[in-house]
Amino acid sequence: MITQKHPSLKPYNTFHIDCRCKKLLIVEDESDFEELFSKRVFCQPFLIIGEGSNMLFTKDFEGTVIKLATKGMEIINEDDDCVYIRVAGGENWSDFVRFTIENKFYGAENLIGIPGLVGSCPVQNIGAYGSEVKDIIYQVEGFYLPDGEPFVFYNEECEFAYRDSIFKKELKDRCLITEVVFKLSKEEHYNLIYKQLKETIEQTGNTVTLELVAKTVQKIRNSKLPDITKVGCAGSFFKNPVVSEAKFAELSAKFDNLVHYPAPGGVKLAAGQLIENCGWKEIRKGDVSVYPTQALVIVNWGNAKGKEVVDYYQQIIKSIQEKYGITIEPEVRIVS
Repeated sequence: MITQKHPSLKPYNTFHIDCRCKKLLIVEDESDFEELFSKRVFCQPFLIIGEGSNMLFTKDFEGTVIKLATKGMEIINEDDDCVYIRVAGGENWSDFVRFTIENKFYGAENLIGIPGLVGSCPVQNIGAYGSEVKDIIYQVEGFYLPDGEPFVFYNEECEFAYRDSIFKKELKDRCLITEVVFKLSKEEHYNLIYKQLKETIEQTGNTVTLELVAKTVQKIRNSKLPDITKVGCAGSFFKNPVVSEAKFAELSAKFDNLVHYPAPGGVKLAAGQLIENCGWKEIRKGDVSVYPTQALVIVNWGNAKGKEVVDYYQQIIKSIQEKYGITIEPEVRIVS
């Protein structure tokens, strides 16, 4: 395990916020987990991060940051139809997706390009282009905090919902996810319910393959989203709001062409469209703005402080509340 005292966290968060922590522990091996518990690391202020791709630091963190860097992918079971793969929490998410594509395993291809690590994916129930990771997770493994008791949660026990799970609610900051077991199909099938993905693939005139779907998803992502190695951001900053049928009817009578989708409990609206309609694509404050090609993304163009990003996104929330009577919520974790 690598230990650093008072390091800058700028290389460890994709928003590129320059802040520090008291201590950084980089966990590279499974044996390091035992050391974390023996040293009672989780009995003091702590924060577990993957690639820091879904968080916004607002100030220095007065505690220990634990970064997962464990590696390993292993097929643990398979039959004629399915394959089960256990993946270490420190594996890069897109590296895992590429592994499934290379081996002709179906189900993860729409999720390529999402930044972050495998251990983080169940927390957020990451999703894109018509797919969610809950559709391929078989079980989640790890340790309860702070005592180190092991746990295994099967899919239905994870309470997955839109960008949500038990790990963001009852178990927030109470568990360390070390491995995830995925169940993928060996039978050829594709999820093309996302309109732009389907139309873009059809325009190629090529036979649909795993490689083509992944390549198309990556192309669409690149056309809309910034390169996080060059521009600070955390991907989609806000959740798409879900409103009641009655509220949607009220809004439709007042506003034309609202992008919407059916959702459990009502109708899902496109937060990006609401943000754009409130004029935020034209508003930059210091080094903070929404991204020109995707209003759902807030970016740090250089040296913005976390507090500046907070002030910016809170003004967006206020303007949408005033215009539409809807309160949108951050998808990004705010670390304060």
